[in-house]
Amino acid sequence: MGNLNEMGHVRAMAALTANAEDASIWRWFAPLLEERRIRWCYSGGSWLVSVDNRHVATDKSFDNAIRIAREATRRCKRPISKGPVVASFTA
Repeated sequence: MGNLNEMGHVRAMAALTANAEDASIWRWFAPLLEERRIRWCYSGGSWLVSVDNRHVATDKSFDNAIRIAREATRRCKRPISKGPVVASFTA
């Protein structure tokens, strides 16, 4: 019976972690969407995601592509612009 309680606790903790991660992704995604700084398209069986006119992610899953894009923009040496994009840049 102790194993069942432990499994329930592990599941609850996993759910809380997933909810926190989803909320974090939404806080990153929502302003980009509102400011029209993020774009995506489905091509050749994969989702391509661009932020500020720069391709940052490709994946067969839309959810994974968005998560990859978020991580790519976090690791980016050159900051993502906060204002309107006049021209794209290359890494």
